[in-house]
Amino acid sequence: MMIVRRVQSAARDLRSGLTGTRGRIRRRHGKEERMQQALIALMIAVLAVTVLLPLIGLFSKAFYDKTGQFAGLENFVVYFTTPALLRSLLHTLNVSLLTTVISVGLAFLYAYALTRTDIKGRTLFRYIALLPLFAPTMMHGIGLIYLFGNQGLVTTGLFGLLPAGLDIGLYGPVGIVLAEVAYTFPQAMMIMLVSLAVTDNRLYEAAETLGAGKWRTFLSVTLPSVKYGVISALFVCFTMSFTDFGAPKIVGGNYNVLATDIYKQVIGQQNMTMGAAVGILLTLPAVLAFAVDRFVERRQKTLVSSKSVPYRIQKGSWRNAVFYVICSLIGGAILLLLGAVIFASVIKVWPYELSFTWNHFDFTSVAGEGLAPFWNSMQAALYTALIGTAVTFVFAYLIEKVRHWHALRQFAYFLSILPLALPGMVIGLAFIFFFNRPDNPLSGIYGTIWIVVLANIVHFYAVPFITATAALKKLDKEFETVSESMRVPFYRTFARVTVPMSLPAVLEMFVYYFVNSMVTVSAVVFLYSADFKLASVAIVNMDDAGDTAPAAAMSVLILLTNIVVRIGYEQLTKVLRNRASAWQRNDF
Repeated sequence: MMIVRRVQSAARDLRSGLTGTRGRIRRRHGKEERMQQALIALMIAVLAVTVLLPLIGLFSKAFYDKTGQFAGLENFVVYFTTPALLRSLLHTLNVSLLTTVISVGLAFLYAYALTRTDIKGRTLFRYIALLPLFAPTMMHGIGLIYLFGNQGLVTTGLFGLLPAGLDIGLYGPVGIVLAEVAYTFPQAMMIMLVSLAVTDNRLYEAAETLGAGKWRTFLSVTLPSVKYGVISALFVCFTMSFTDFGAPKIVGGNYNVLATDIYKQVIGQQNMTMGAAVGILLTLPAVLAFAVDRFVERRQKTLVSSKSVPYRIQKGSWRNAVFYVICSLIGGAILLLLGAVIFASVIKVWPYELSFTWNHFDFTSVAGEGLAPFWNSMQAALYTALIGTAVTFVFAYLIEKVRHWHALRQFAYFLSILPLALPGMVIGLAFIFFFNRPDNPLSGIYGTIWIVVLANIVHFYAVPFITATAALKKLDKEFETVSESMRVPFYRTFARVTVPMSLPAVLEMFVYYFVNSMVTVSAVVFLYSADFKLASVAIVNMDDAGDTAPAAAMSVLILLTNIVVRIGYEQLTKVLRNRASAWQRNDF
């Protein structure tokens, strides 16, 4: 009897202990849940303040007149009834359509050569094609000026060495299209590389068995397998050329487009309401392209299964020779364009005195501030990359891994990808209307480096966010489940497991933010202050003043900086990849 009572007493003590433990676990879990919910609420607030509210302010501004009175659709009526302004819209459509056709066509041929042929130097050709990504868009226009301008290398027939030169009428639609093709080609090429890189060789074997010729196989197998990639490339190129400001500003001459119209309305005439109306028109094709791209992504089906056979490149000497010439011409054009700018930056007086000099890199006489704009851009790009990468990855984690408030997380996802459809100039205008208001508690950041950093983060947020989301999707959800069962706080799992395993993606996000912050001009052209000028804006100002050689020198500095950063990223990623493979081999 005594033993029974002791057992019952021990059982009561055990139940009491377990109940207390469960209570502590529930309290701890409840605390973590409240912390996660608070972070989600903070994320929604940040996205609303930086994305949603500025856009609402911009769109509402378009329906008011200069005096602040509600005017309805008056600004749009004025725009479409003003012949000069309406011509700008037609000019933008013409340039964008022509750029898209040329750029996607060349990108398809180039990507096909890199993936479906065994020509020599494919790695080199690939790196050459990516070089324009590291240069500001104004650099493409400056390169064209040194090649095809009034005193250009081609126009003067190699400075008179040839009997006759070639005048292509650079300043206008021809120059804009050429500059935009250089700007959009790398993006289209990367999309086509992804589309053409993976395919099932069994489809080609079946076509050969059925007696289909090379051309018939191309039309019935190759093109259908890459049609969604082609559609995406078409809309990406159209949107980029439709909303670009740098190239039309440098080589557009009197051929106005929507982006330069916004600049003239806001900077030249201080007509903010008309600028807002034009900004809405500039956003429409970007929103359409975004919707089509989302639709295409949902319709895209898996073309490669576990039973698929990797594509085998067939021998073809004539085919290789043709595509080698194509890649050489395209790659050579890119190198010639960028090389002309580099060469001109170290020449005394183009084309009259071709002796070597570093004088153009001394910007004191042209900008009055020396290298200050360049260091300002470096500082802004570094802050953008550090803060943007951290915030983007944390927000992606909250949306992807946290299980609370599903509807709010979906709303946050929508706000996160919304900047993908917003041109840089629209973001800049929206920030003016929102942050330059005395009643806004955040108005203190206007005119400082932080408004530039914030605009860059919002402008480039969507792509790093998608990168982070894709990296997080690859991580097994069991990490969070096991951590919960072991009573490990979610933030400790995030710091010790999630971030280290996603480090390659985090580095890629950092480089993306940094490089694009160095080259952008559209989002920041309205936001920089007299005390904090940026290198990309300095290029525009120097070109306006006729100081083309110093503008070329500043472009070269940006290009070289971005290339160095990219090389550093490649080397660091290689080290991380080697460590990962060593872990898999247990090689310590």
